[in-house]
Amino acid sequence: MKRVFLETYGCQMNEADSELMAGVLERAGMSIASAPEDADAILINTCAVREHAEQRVLGRLGEFSRLKARRPGLVVGVAGCMAQHLRARLLDHASVLDLVVGPDGYRNLPELLRRAAHGPVAHTRLDRDETYGDLEPRRGSSVRAWVTVQRGCDKFCTYCVVPYTRGRERSLPLPDLVRQVERAVAQGFKEVVFLGQTVNSYTDGERDFADLLRATDRVEGLLRIRFTSPHPSDMSERVIGAISECEKVCPQVHLPLQSGSDPVLVAMRRTYTVGEYRNLVDRLRAAIPGLALTTDIIVGFPGEGEEDFQRTVEIMSEVRYDSAFLFKYSARPDTRAYRWGETATEEEKGRRLEHLIALQQAISGQLNDAWIGRVAEVLVEGPARRDPGQLFGKSLQFKSVVFAGDGTPPGALRNVRVVGATPHTLIAEPVGAARPEAGLVQIA
Repeated sequence: MKRVFLETYGCQMNEADSELMAGVLERAGMSIASAPEDADAILINTCAVREHAEQRVLGRLGEFSRLKARRPGLVVGVAGCMAQHLRARLLDHASVLDLVVGPDGYRNLPELLRRAAHGPVAHTRLDRDETYGDLEPRRGSSVRAWVTVQRGCDKFCTYCVVPYTRGRERSLPLPDLVRQVERAVAQGFKEVVFLGQTVNSYTDGERDFADLLRATDRVEGLLRIRFTSPHPSDMSERVIGAISECEKVCPQVHLPLQSGSDPVLVAMRRTYTVGEYRNLVDRLRAAIPGLALTTDIIVGFPGEGEEDFQRTVEIMSEVRYDSAFLFKYSARPDTRAYRWGETATEEEKGRRLEHLIALQQAISGQLNDAWIGRVAEVLVEGPARRDPGQLFGKSLQFKSVVFAGDGTPPGALRNVRVVGATPHTLIAEPVGAARPEAGLVQIA
């Protein structure tokens, strides 16, 4: 059991967990394979927030079953939220699946994999004390480091399965997180992203999220700080003040709305009203010049009628988000809303979703067009995906920017003038010289 192939589905927290797993495996003498065909074991790190992700994973297991038919000694495992959520259903795939491990079992992965080579193994016990704060992740070569500051969730929104798959909320001590950031900077990372299900509810018992932002803002060599996803109800004046006053905290906030209807928000158990959300947006924009706002919205939640949906349209038109993650409601077993049943057809959900996508595309296009002629500071990430002759990076507002390649290394800051825009990308040309002292140190 020497080579393990890791495949990740889901959000940044899943990506961070995969880096954590890779670190655990490498310290046990294992290596990370680049392809499933080269591996002794395959681990799929999964998300359970939406049904579509689960269907993709189940389809992938079918593909791996054919690989296992040719190599009977291959160990196949499912890790993460889906493993925790659907452990009984996953065990029906016993012909291909050897290991099911939940989000609190990663510390024991090497031993679990060895045992799974001799028979099916399941480890899905949630641990209220597990934070993995003492484990070093194997971070990839990039400009951006994920730092998980909090695991689990106490909010229990009625549509969300996370409290059941990741357990109750617990935060890491602030000094440990500062050390993690310092180590990431020493490895060459220029930006950190703090992760938590409701990241701004972070507290280690003595210090809160505002204290964390201020402490890491003082880390030498760090260029940028971001975080996701905050909860509107936990966006205190202390946190807003820290975002505004800390030089390295980017002027970009992802602020999930979920619905523009108060009755739907009550049914979702979101703990804020539309009026309170509007007020929060006003306070954020007043405190943070040039703020970019993004959001999450669900359509077709049980009980959402046409009037409720139109209220969501109204607040999207009013707030004018820079971008938005828009989803059809996906009923998840174990959640309270699952018992209520569907009240909107798939066709109606699709119609509402398409309406919001078109609206957001128009708003994003208009906001990006307003950047034409302006200068943006870009943290360069590397060659553009579609044209390797161009460079790609992110502005302070987390807008994707592409510009003509001029030898600027990944991890350097580059001033560019925006000359064109699409709803998703700013097109720019370099201005002046790069700052090579900010260049990325590649990780071996």
